[in-house]
Amino acid sequence: MEEALRAYGAGRIDGLDGSRDTAQAEDPATGADYRRGFLDGRLEVFRMFAGVRDLLRGDD
Repeated sequence: MEEALRAYGAGRIDGLDGSRDTAQAEDPATGADYRRGFLDGRLEVFRMFAGVRDLLRGDD
């Protein structure tokens, strides 16, 4: 379980950074957890930029 959480965390950090580690993503044991974390990190960045766009437009 700890390995899965570490892989998820690493994927989330990489997702926030915008750089994917292909070796970790393809790991048979923890690749799915890494990819899920990566996707969550990318979604967080998308939501942050959407919020900034809303602020700049004056949307509530």
